[in-house]
Amino acid sequence: MERQQLRSTVITTLQSIAPEVEDSGLVADRPLRDQVDLDSMDWLNFLIALHRQLHVDIPESDYGRLRTLDNLLDYLAAKLGNAAGPADPADIAAH
Repeated sequence: MERQQLRSTVITTLQSIAPEVEDSGLVADRPLRDQVDLDSMDWLNFLIALHRQLHVDIPESDYGRLRTLDNLLDYLAAKLGNAAGPADPADIAAH
């Protein structure tokens, strides 16, 4: 999956939890939860929805790495074995 397609899937999934979110207003390197004002339950529902949509396991121990849209896209791309992000999800810790 190309990065733009992955981003589109992530945004669509996010909008299913928070319909008021506009893709054009998101800054890729700022904390995503702060930008869209998601509480912890909404964030968890978002990650579960991504798991279902993309068939990617996101262990709870990785939640802290998924702060920005860029972090999330890199993480998912790596989990999907994609060239659109770092080769290893551990590389995301450097972001």
